[in-house]
Amino acid sequence: MVTKNKKMKMMTLDQMKDKDIGKIGTVERDKYEFELRMEVLGDMIKSVRKERNLTQEQLGELIGVQKSQISKLERNTKNVTIETILKVFKALKANVRFSVEMNESEFKVA
Repeated sequence: MVTKNKKMKMMTLDQMKDKDIGKIGTVERDKYEFELRMEVLGDMIKSVRKERNLTQEQLGELIGVQKSQISKLERNTKNVTIETILKVFKALKANVRFSVEMNESEFKVA
């Protein structure tokens, strides 16, 4: 039995994303990063709701929507308005901070 020593190349997570999804700024990578952020947002809403000992139905009543809307929000935040997200976090008595970043090289004034 002959064994060969193979060196495994170590890669960072960002390098793996670059290789498998695409470099930052590509359509595929931007879509991936957006979907990941939305998934994290839904998870945060669910986590804070549970921390506050609220059911989906109770949270829905606080912001004036059905339980099913809260369920959808926790599973898929892609089709939700910022206004709804702010209502949810206000009802949960949670502070929200948004960050807006602009890429100056793409900003042009006509």
